[in-house]
Amino acid sequence: MLVKIYEDNPNEKELKRLADILRNGGLVIYPTDTIYGIGCDINNAKAVEKVARIKNINLKKANLSFICYDLSHISDYTKPINNTVFKLMKRHLPGPFTFILNANNNVPKLFKNNKKTVGIRIPDNNIIRELVKELGNPILSTSVRDEDDVLEYTTDPELIYEKFADQVDAVIDGGYGANEPSTIIDCTHDEVEIIRQGKGEVDL
Repeated sequence: MLVKIYEDNPNEKELKRLADILRNGGLVIYPTDTIYGIGCDINNAKAVEKVARIKNINLKKANLSFICYDLSHISDYTKPINNTVFKLMKRHLPGPFTFILNANNNVPKLFKNNKKTVGIRIPDNNIIRELVKELGNPILSTSVRDEDDVLEYTTDPELIYEKFADQVDAVIDGGYGANEPSTIIDCTHDEVEIIRQGKGEVDL
């Protein structure tokens, strides 16, 4: 199903319905402050495997991210972070950034890639953040890519729906998406390192 939701006033009833879909192992495509993402409840192993099949990725090697509502839940999934990193995240989030942090044992086993890290996203987008809040835990996030190298990322939710309608349970139409991915910042070592420059400018 294609669901229209407005970012400035997300429909609570629709968010509840979408959260139920996620709880029951469904897949949802949603807007962020960068590219549209495809995701599921991080605690549902079958749903995570479905996302991996659609994206044709190996979960042990993939760098998947969690979308969180705010910074208060970060410590549930990561090893303690130092003050510098915390301040950096606080300055830049919500925003178009993915912070790579060392994962702790609460991260579902499926996500434990060989590096034992996890990407954390808090997009500056009310729709996905309110959906995470409604669900009560983070949502797996991976970008909706297009096979066409020119497009690279599909930005029109109606075209996304046409393409993925038979593979996911819902597509949220939150308006046109961006065509530039998030900036990725590796915070797993002493030195913070930008490993992909995307939409966000980092103030180190």
